Amino acid sequence: MVRFEDLNLFVRSAALGSFSAAAREAGLLPGQASAAVKRLEAALGICLFARSTRSLRLTAEGGQYLPYALGALEGLREGQELVRRDAEVRGVLQVAVSSDLGRNVMLPVLTAFRRTHPALTLRLFLSDQITDVFRDPVDVALRYGRMEDASFVALPLAPGNRRMLVAAPDYLARRGRPSTPQALAEHDCLCYVRRGSVYDEWAFTEAGGELARRRLVRVRGPLLSDDADVVRRWAVAGEGIAYKSWLDVREDVLAGRLELLLPQHLGEPVPLHLVCPHRRQFSPAVRLLHAALQAHCEGLMAQLPQATLTSP
Repeated sequence: MVRFEDLNLFVRSAALGSFSAAAREAGLLPGQASAAVKRLEAALGICLFARSTRSLRLTAEGGQYLPYALGALEGLREGQELVRRDAEVRGVLQVAVSSDLGRNVMLPVLTAFRRTHPALTLRLFLSDQITDVFRDPVDVALRYGRMEDASFVALPLAPGNRRMLVAAPDYLARRGRPSTPQALAEHDCLCYVRRGSVYDEWAFTEAGGELARRRLVRVRGPLLSDDADVVRRWAVAGEGIAYKSWLDVREDVLAGRLELLLPQHLGEPVPLHLVCPHRRQFSPAVRLLHAALQAHCEGLMAQLPQATLTSP
């Protein structure tokens, strides 16, 4: 009978070219890897390695058997993951989210997720500073924008999310509505600090235009903050016009606290992703969290007004 441990030590010995190295990797004594391969050879009735005092190489039979061993191990690992998904989720899950998104959009679903898995400890970090998933003490981060860095894994949550121009009815009653993006220069625009710089150039593309081009509009205003939630609160209070993600302003728009402006001019795409450093960190908790957040975001994006959905 072939043992899982023996099969794994055979594969690692072939990859490392050494029984001793495979044993060290597995935390075993040097002779245990060699003994495991001998048991496997006895069970199969073939010689897998040609051994000498200086080298270790696969025999022809060993080379033929290796891809099947790799496939068997991968199948076993997939089966274990499938079983673990249905098992009790436990341990600590550390999640980083931007301030507005975390407090006002994701907090209910994250709280409900933890309640569904009572053996799990959830640590939530709220900050508008971009989290370094390799250096900071987090397991996953929710991040806006296009993911062009191939060094980490990004799972889509809301690929169609965009920035929107919004203002409170009170502000619009006092100052009127801008008729074009260029007219924003005559209004109080609520800017925030992003990556150490004031985000005062807002991008627009006219919806439905075959030759539409991306245009940047320089804006200004008397209020700035490095907290995106503060900017949203100022907009609701009637202090000016904000340029924010649909996910961040959706609830205020639907409740009538904010109104969408210039819907025919598409704002900057800001798809939302769940980011983690490596695929090996796709624990059952991370997989289940991604599924819960994705389902939540799909419902929120379904409420996006149709006038803002047309791509250029």
